[in-house]
Formats: sequence, C-alpha cells, structure tokens
Amino acid sequence: MSIFSRIFLPFLLLGYIAVETYLKLHNTSLCGQVGCKLAGELLRFDPIYLNYFGLASLLVLILLGYLSLKSSFFKMLFFIGLYSAIAFEATIISYQFVVNPEPCIFCLGIFSSLLVIALFADFKRFAITLATVSAIFVGMQTLAVTKNHAFITQDGYYLIQSDTCPHCKKVKAYLLKHNIDYHAISTQEASARSFLKFINITTIPVLIIKKPFDTRILTGDANIIAYFQSQNTYIEASTPSLLETTSYHAELFSAVPDDGCTITITQAPACEDDNVTQP
Repeated sequence: MSIFSRIFLPFLLLGYIAVETYLKLHNTSLCGQVGCKLAGELLRFDPIYLNYFGLASLLVLILLGYLSLKSSFFKMLFFIGLYSAIAFEATIISYQFVVNPEPCIFCLGIFSSLLVIALFADFKRFAITLATVSAIFVGMQTLAVTKNHAFITQDGYYLIQSDTCPHCKKVKAYLLKHNIDYHAISTQEASARSFLKFINITTIPVLIIKKPFDTRILTGDANIIAYFQSQNTYIEASTPSLLETTSYHAELFSAVPDDGCTITITQAPACEDDNVTQP
C-alpha cells in the first residue's frame, strides 16, 4: 500500500500534468471549459509556469515517497510536501469558485488526485485533511472578492449607488418618476468598488451609459439628472439645428458641480452627513 500511495499514484498524477503541459505547449488543452481559460487570467504569470512547478513538485514528492519507504524522516517530509500541495490547490480552487463562474477542470483533477493520494497514504489522518480543506473553502467564501466576469454586458444605463446615500436616492427617484429603466449596482459589490478605484472616482452616484459605439461615465446627482433633462429637451424641441443642440449640451454640463456621497473603496461604503461632498 505504501508503494501504491507514495510512488504509483503520484507518478500517475505526474503523467496527467505532463500531458497537459505538452498540450499547452502545442496550443491545446485537456480542459476546454471557460473556467480553465478564466483561471489562467487570475495568475500573475503565464499559466505554463504553474505546470512546470507542478511537474517539479511531483518529482520531488515521488522521490520523497521512495525514500520514505526506508526512513521515517523522509516519510515525514513526504507528508509535509503532500499536505502543502493539497493546501496550495485548495486555495487556488476555492478562489476560483469565488471569482470565476466555474472552476478549472484541470485544477479540480489535480486537487482530487492529491486527495486520493492522501486517503491511501494515511487513512487515519484523512479527516484532518478534509477539515483543513473545508476551512480554506469556508474562509475564502467570506471574502468580498472581485468577480472575474463582466457586469455591464448590454446597452443601457448602469447606476453605481448605495441605499444609504441621499444623492443616490435623489437620482433613483428621478429615474423612477420618468420611467427610465436602469441597472442598479450596489457599492457593496467588490467589482464596483474596484472599478471606481481603478478610474479614481471616490463619490457616488456614478452613471455608466453604454451604447453600441460609445460608453460614458457621469458622476454626481446634478450631472446625472442634467443629462436626462437634456435628453428630454432634445426630444421636446421642435427642429433644433445641430449647432444649437451642441451648444446647449456644452453649456449644460460646463458648470455643473460634481456632488455625491464620498465612499471608502476598502470597505462597504456608507453615506454619512459628515462625509457628503457639498455642491
């Protein structure tokens, strides 16, 4: 059983990673799912280097497994390496479950194989292994992590807002009164806060106007409401010339203050009276 669990099973896993590495080097893969492609986007480096790391780690694990057959010291090193690999893969898989719509099938194959090796290598300690893996998964689920998918996928209006912000309430009341459809995105979404941090916007509400060949961003309730009022003015006007329309639009937005509720990007934002930017 020791030879089976410490040498044979790790060798099979080594072959599994080697085949995937070979296929990746030839622009194909055992895993053709979307989750596998998205998983590669989460890495700071080319995914192929993670394959190389896996191959090297399995070779070391097989060597330790062989030496552990005659030495208790190397047996201890074998299990340290095995449990470290399981913890590493559990972290990667659990992060993928949080961030991606679906996990990487190839990563799941490696993770499952490591659990099988741990089960046959030491059945008595397998419960501890499962408890550790479960703790990693539960801990990762508690984090507000930016999702690896698009929130703005169709043309329309997207309002980044908070239920406690009076400026957001003012905009939403206006949109409701004029029957304007929009998609509300809460600032409690990690992706929304990351987006605002990326473009250095620290106040809400923020309106994103997505059109087929144009995307605009407006900040502050005054700017947002003025935009919709200008749209209504264009529609209600009888026959305005292009020059008149352009001039009116420029004048409308030239001196509008950028007011809104200040938010803190690193935590769930709150809109208090003392952190409201006055117009």
